[in-house]
Amino acid sequence: MKLKNKKKLISYGSILDQSIEFNPFVFSRSFLLWALLGILGGLIAGAYWIVLEWMTHGLAFFTGWTVIPLMAFAGLAAGLIIHWIGDPGEIHLIVNNIRFNKGKLDPKNNPSMILSSLLCVASGGSLGPEAPLVQVTGSTGTLLGKLFRLKGEALRSLSIAGMASGFTALFGAPLGGSLFSLEILHYKHAVEYYKAIIPAFVASSFSYIIFALVVHLGLGPIWDFPTYEMSDKFDFLYALIFGLLGAMIGWSFIYCTKLWKSIFAALSAPIYIKTFIGGLLLGIIAFYFPLTRYFGHHELNELLSMEVSIGFLIAILVFKLIAISITVTSGWRGGFIIPLFFVGGTLGIIIHHFLPEVSLSLAMISCMAAINACVTRTPMSTTILLATLTGFQYFIPIFFASLTGYFLAPKVPFIKSQMQKEESH
Repeated sequence: MKLKNKKKLISYGSILDQSIEFNPFVFSRSFLLWALLGILGGLIAGAYWIVLEWMTHGLAFFTGWTVIPLMAFAGLAAGLIIHWIGDPGEIHLIVNNIRFNKGKLDPKNNPSMILSSLLCVASGGSLGPEAPLVQVTGSTGTLLGKLFRLKGEALRSLSIAGMASGFTALFGAPLGGSLFSLEILHYKHAVEYYKAIIPAFVASSFSYIIFALVVHLGLGPIWDFPTYEMSDKFDFLYALIFGLLGAMIGWSFIYCTKLWKSIFAALSAPIYIKTFIGGLLLGIIAFYFPLTRYFGHHELNELLSMEVSIGFLIAILVFKLIAISITVTSGWRGGFIIPLFFVGGTLGIIIHHFLPEVSLSLAMISCMAAINACVTRTPMSTTILLATLTGFQYFIPIFFASLTGYFLAPKVPFIKSQMQKEESH
């Protein structure tokens, strides 16, 4: 960049936070930067989603036994990308960098994250695109902050706002996406990051609109749950009980992941061998239980429309948990939030088989909220996200279930970097 252009950029950055002259409103020049970040986040997320849909439809041709070699070689290819281009890290690294690296997310990891995650998600891995999008849009916020010479909390806030824009684009929930980007950083000290809440809201809102325009997304719920009408005060008790069951499944997932992590850690081999083995195992599971393939975005609606036995539902629940654990620990790239929602929804359908007099929607959404809050420690954003994704109009039962999952979570969090600051006290 020429010296003259650098001076101009520094000049623009120095006046960015000033209030607009003769402006009687709260509106400031910072709003324009947050809006620009949201637009960029929406465009990035839209482009990623279009490519992902194209690849997914192309690879969906492989069914039956052919899904086994497909997922094995997809894992091998993703592992080779990570081996050659660099390890983009996982959600643990994102949280760690926001909290302890002055809010900086390195954009140099983006090519590896984009390519490897596209292969992993499109081929049918049990991880969703939310983590890659959060990484890429969050690092875009860091890059934009550096261009305008932002430092300290201003830079951290822009990175968080970028994360929120990516999360919001996928989930279509500006409020839930913004809160999630704060809660995920540290479940007990989220208030420390609330300086970023307005930047996150603004970036999320613009990202939401741009993403919807780019992918022609409908603005309604993505899951078609049966209509629920709260008619009994005991529904709150049901939400607590279902939240308890969801927390138990959350514990099962965490310990299942620890088991597979120890297995792959004991395997002294390059990353591409581990991703190959992981893909082979995922392909075998998908061959016997096709509903465990992919991250559950469409599969949950499909499961709702099917009439299946209780044995089949339990098998889907168990093998989906195993599939997510293998995907997380074998080096495949993606996010586990939507897959965990699928697990929670499956648990709710199982409960409804035994308690048909209880609302199916209440059982499903309570279990979905509890398992996610148990694993990610995000009860507030989980409540808002699920209300948006399902069209469920009653926040309180969801919130009861989320808090149940949150308070019954293991003392040591699944995302280890959430714990480091507390341990250092």
